[in-house]
Amino acid sequence: MKKTLLAFIFIFSSHLTFAQYFKLSVYSEVSIITVGPGENLYEVFGHSTVRIKDPVLNFDLAYNYGVFDFSKPGFYSNFAKGKLEYLLARYPFHNFVKSNQQDKRWVKEQVLDLTQEQKQHFFEFLETNAKRENAYYLYDPYFNNCATKLRDISRIILKDSIALSNEYAIGRTTTLRQLMNNELRWNTWGNLGINIALGTILDKKATADQYLYLPDYVYEAFKNGTIVRNGVEIPIVKKENDILIFEETASVFRFSSPFVILSLLLIIGILITYRDIKRGRRSKWFDFALFFIPGVIGIGIAFLWFFTDHKITPNNFNFLWAFAPNAIVGFYLLKKSISSFLKKYILSLNIFLALMAVIWLVGIQLFAVSLLPVLLLLGLRYLYLLTSKE
Repeated sequence: MKKTLLAFIFIFSSHLTFAQYFKLSVYSEVSIITVGPGENLYEVFGHSTVRIKDPVLNFDLAYNYGVFDFSKPGFYSNFAKGKLEYLLARYPFHNFVKSNQQDKRWVKEQVLDLTQEQKQHFFEFLETNAKRENAYYLYDPYFNNCATKLRDISRIILKDSIALSNEYAIGRTTTLRQLMNNELRWNTWGNLGINIALGTILDKKATADQYLYLPDYVYEAFKNGTIVRNGVEIPIVKKENDILIFEETASVFRFSSPFVILSLLLIIGILITYRDIKRGRRSKWFDFALFFIPGVIGIGIAFLWFFTDHKITPNNFNFLWAFAPNAIVGFYLLKKSISSFLKKYILSLNIFLALMAVIWLVGIQLFAVSLLPVLLLLGLRYLYLLTSKE
């Protein structure tokens, strides 16, 4: 979700809540704001926030759950360990619009059809939660973010009177990972890195509520949602406004994309292996790199799996190709000959790759498509090492 680039400007202002809550006028409005994707990795999923404005009291505020304080001590270590804190920042809505206008991201508004009492509850709830002692929350990109917060606080404030639509999920068996991949272009380094890091919890069928980690589905849930008033079910959205109109940037082919770079690596690996077969001598430095680098990646996967609080990194079958012990085994491949024990070890790695293919086909875990050249290269080189006489 959106991690505001000017977060440090808003952090202080987010705590300047009203000492005593105003009574909103009848002209006040509470709106769900949805923002289109941006260019940066942290912006590609879009953004959600709440707007409250009152022309009589002369204020117009954004309540933004998508802000973090990167100056906070231990920010980067907490991020790695899955203990990242975000906060609810409160600041003028025109600043919010200006930021998205500079980034050329569309902004849509859904004005909610609420009673005066319900609008007041929204206002007081958000003001209370914007206070310094209440503003921080433990962020999770799939289960507790700027979009899911809007789902949750609406249900807390409006209780059983609100019914968010789930039409977008009816008849679908989409997983959280597939939802993510629909938003995150497949042939990008971000897509590759995220898919390598995250485990099988993302490969289960998503419930209608779980779709709402994405702002687009929050928009759909409110668009077709209802609220009960005087025993009658009415649409919860009173009107919609296009605040900013921009076309989303189309996908552009880049020679620096992972599939291109890794395919070139595959071709180089094939040529090196062919040359090794012809001359009867193994390129030890190449074997070292093909074991050491995936091994280091495997250590990272193991760290995320066993030593962090991330809910989405355990049970990650990427370890089958990025096998952590390979970081050590790579040094043994610098020796002149390959022992019989090492050949048995390499045979097990080939079995791991075959098992990975089964896991992918069955749907236990989907892997990054751009990873295919790496898997083919590893399989090819493993077969060569098994037949090598060096």
